[in-house]
Amino acid sequence: MEEQQQERVRLPRQGEILGIVLELLGGDRFRTDCNDGKTRICRIPGRLRKKVWIRAGDTVIVEPWKIQGDKRGDLVWRYTATQVSWMKKQGYMK
Repeated sequence: MEEQQQERVRLPRQGEILGIVLELLGGDRFRTDCNDGKTRICRIPGRLRKKVWIRAGDTVIVEPWKIQGDKRGDLVWRYTATQVSWMKKQGYMK
């Protein structure tokens, strides 16, 4: 019998917000609906650009910029469907 390995889910830290990607704008930019009720235009930082592929409907962690934080931010993390269902069961998401 194989042991199930429990994988930890990265939760938003201080200054980070959960969001859902609404649409792809091109040039590594996305329109994201964040949990704080604001819509931000987010970009993928260079360290993640070739490693993470993001589609509309993906749940992500957004780090708002210090300047224009209400309008812009960086995508820091993308969740898999399994991680999203676990977060919903635990009450982290609506």
